[in-house]
Amino acid sequence: MSATKPLEGIRVLDLTVALAGPYGSLLLGGLGAEVIRVESPSGGDIARNNPPYVNQEGIHFGVRHADDVSLSILNRARNKKSITLDLKSPQGKALFMQLAQECDVLIENASEGATARLGVDYESVRAANPKIIYASIKAFGEPSPYPNLKGMDIIVQALSGIMDVTGFADGPPTRLGLPLADMIAPLYAVNGILSALIHRGRTGEGQRVQVSMLDCLASLVAEEHFDIYLKAGYPRRSGNFMERLTPFGVYKTRDGYVALVAFQPDWFQNLTEAIGRPELAQDPRFAVLGPRTRNSAEINAIIQDSLGRHTSAEAIRELQEKRGVPCAEVRTPEQVLADCHLQERGAVVPLEHPGLAASGTQAMGMGLPIQFSESPVRFDQPAQALGAANDDIYRGLLKLSEEQLRQLREQGVI
Repeated sequence: MSATKPLEGIRVLDLTVALAGPYGSLLLGGLGAEVIRVESPSGGDIARNNPPYVNQEGIHFGVRHADDVSLSILNRARNKKSITLDLKSPQGKALFMQLAQECDVLIENASEGATARLGVDYESVRAANPKIIYASIKAFGEPSPYPNLKGMDIIVQALSGIMDVTGFADGPPTRLGLPLADMIAPLYAVNGILSALIHRGRTGEGQRVQVSMLDCLASLVAEEHFDIYLKAGYPRRSGNFMERLTPFGVYKTRDGYVALVAFQPDWFQNLTEAIGRPELAQDPRFAVLGPRTRNSAEINAIIQDSLGRHTSAEAIRELQEKRGVPCAEVRTPEQVLADCHLQERGAVVPLEHPGLAASGTQAMGMGLPIQFSESPVRFDQPAQALGAANDDIYRGLLKLSEEQLRQLREQGVI
């Protein structure tokens, strides 16, 4: 492997908060970009107040103490240099524009109109650096069709339609167990940033990249033709089963659950043999996929009755290992985080903090699930304390004197 990371030499000015933006800049940092994260001197990112916290004694969910660090920050602020800067002050805004002139990319996810009010919107920054790639992640786009509505993940899930197609047919719409909108939007934003960098390499032109969390989820909803399925009589919410691809679902075993897919003819044949009912493969109700989808409740009940008498390991051994029918255990998050294979590949990685080491506690964080043949990519720099890189950036990059730094600190600008 070469020592050069894919984005080495790219400098990113990070104005993000919470999750949607910081996850995007985290990915850029893991890919090798130098990420300069700008936070308010008065307290920084709101996520710094998210429990649980870690201190020298370990992890707790109680009242925050002076030495506490949020696990959210330990996870999301890796591979970033933390500086403080008051963008509401004239001096702060001037320093920000100096920083922008030194950067290739700016990424922000401020609420609608906030960057314009601060004077750090795209037009203002472009005037200082015409070649900058200015990436914005918004909840609903800008201008928003939902004025004054805060773009929280659950709100975006609700508006996207994803909640309405998640859950069981006789139950309510259901929020996904992960903040999907907060994590999908930055993936699209990073794609946009990388594309814009390639474009700039060809043309020399900077540009703005805009991503809406709602747009991203709505585009996923459009992958499934729910309008067509509803007209054909399929339920809006299908729970743990997909009727049009029966058998396709989650079945309870004697000691847990397994996910099973057997809609292909050979898979279905092998499934019927495994459960001791080979005649089902010739039954006109089940023999081919079309009729089988109309009799899904009956065939699923037969499969459930059989699998319910066996352990998950027995079901997987008989179906997946012996007969090639896709079947896997439904794992818990704890099992996934402890998976040695995933840890070795860097999909999940341990977070670093003296309190975790001192208390013997391991907390896992997001890894970088991209493998390169020639470039090392990883989150190899622990999250910094608020303002830890002030001297490095202001003295080293902007060449400010010690007297200038002293005055800026005294005035609360940094």
